[in-house]
Amino acid sequence: MTVAITAAAGAAACTNTAAAPDETGGWKTSWAVPMQQPSTGFEPNWSLDGFADQTVRQVVRVRGGGTSARITLSNRYGKDGLRIAAATIGRTADGAGVQQNSLRPLHFGGNDSVTIAPGADITSDPAELRLAPADHATVTLYLAEKSGPATFHAQGYASTYRAAGNHARDTEDTAFTDATHSWYFLSDVEMTGGTGAAGSIVAFGDSITDGFGSDNDADNRYPDVLAERLAAAGTPRTVLNAGIGGNMILSDSRWFGESALHRFDRDVLAIGGVRTVVVLGGLNDIGFSEIDLPTYKPNPDVTVQQLIDGHRELIAHAHRAGLTVIGATLLPMKGAEYYNDKSAAKIRALNDWIRDGGEYDAVVDFHGAVADPADSERLNPAFDSGDHKHPNAAGYRAMAAAVDLRTL
Repeated sequence: MTVAITAAAGAAACTNTAAAPDETGGWKTSWAVPMQQPSTGFEPNWSLDGFADQTVRQVVRVRGGGTSARITLSNRYGKDGLRIAAATIGRTADGAGVQQNSLRPLHFGGNDSVTIAPGADITSDPAELRLAPADHATVTLYLAEKSGPATFHAQGYASTYRAAGNHARDTEDTAFTDATHSWYFLSDVEMTGGTGAAGSIVAFGDSITDGFGSDNDADNRYPDVLAERLAAAGTPRTVLNAGIGGNMILSDSRWFGESALHRFDRDVLAIGGVRTVVVLGGLNDIGFSEIDLPTYKPNPDVTVQQLIDGHRELIAHAHRAGLTVIGATLLPMKGAEYYNDKSAAKIRALNDWIRDGGEYDAVVDFHGAVADPADSERLNPAFDSGDHKHPNAAGYRAMAAAVDLRTL
């Protein structure tokens, strides 16, 4: 049986049926990712083609455990109804495999399938599944009909698998012969029945938060390492990654998502149980204006004052919601394609305000953590992924180590 979910009349964005955790018996977001409109992306993905009579299997690492799980699926940027013919969740085995006896069917209002209207989200019914903090879960979707271009998250740095036909209930991985490193339709995994500390942390930013330069399937982005530090210190907290590669503070982009100002409420404040947000952003606003490439447009020549005003608006939104908001300094990028004297001066000025302006509740100096000791405007070669602006895994560890856990 299929149930249809429609967007609220006149809604500018999606309708999310999930309630805040405190209102629903302890549901907590254990994994989440910002959704983007379909695009080519930085490496091949399936978002523009979508899916038809295919099964998509996605692996995520939950940061809070529990005894029951539910997922949220998004058709935020779809132009037609999205029919999910079947969905399952289970504990991850190797690759696209699922651990024996852990596979659970997911239902939607008691139904096996669901049709999600354009612009809408839908949250599944609970499924009994025991996951420990930092476990990997596998979510499988069967799309029997043509989906059209897929709402997705481009830079997942985790393998997503595809099979022809319906393999939603397979535990083995033999049918899943194709893979990309993006997530499709899946925006949230929530857990209940856990005993973790209340109050999650959202890392909000661009590709450096998203994890460009980290290792696929290794979970070594800076938010991942920060979560591991907190657990090792005996103060476990769920750390959610709300980074989008190429994202800007002030400008919307067809390629790189709605601006930080336009998505902050949805990707941070709408997540129940969030207590703290770490804001890292502005490098693309500064750098894109120095390069004339189609993918970087719109790329207005923004002033430092405009960026400061944008940061102030984010701080105000966070404070109105009762959140602690931590500002992060921009990383050095000398040698990158959009580095020059003009962009360097803007980075220095914005970082000076973040450090000394006194408007963030606390500051983490990511710039200082990864700068070359011999040239503070260049990434330390030991931390450079190769493009002179994104850290490698060691650089992300240095960023996470720079966070004073007491400020969280």
